[in-house]
Amino acid sequence: MAREGVAHIFASFNNIIITVTDMTGAETITRCSGGMVARSAKDEGSPYTAMKVAQLVAENAKDKGFDRLNIKIRGKGGNKSTTPGRGAQAAIRALVRTGLSTVFEG
Repeated sequence: MAREGVAHIFASFNNIIITVTDMTGAETITRCSGGMVARSAKDEGSPYTAMKVAQLVAENAKDKGFDRLNIKIRGKGGNKSTTPGRGAQAAIRALVRTGLSTVFEG
């Protein structure tokens, strides 16, 4: 039986956070942020860090039996710019390259 999850990508200009949940969003499967893989605080939002975060999250999701991810992206929000940070595109690209079936949601 194929398991399906949702990859929530929050990309600001200073950090990136990727959380994989089940389809309802109630159960967190795995999560990772830029601070968990970057060596310095200035690199937390970089595209290279975003790629590493996405690879780590995809590997953990595969280990737990997931083979399909719906991807949701969001930026900072509030009264600031809602444009995702510079790591969002690199994270999406890395998730697609991992071999998991990916679908983009609005």
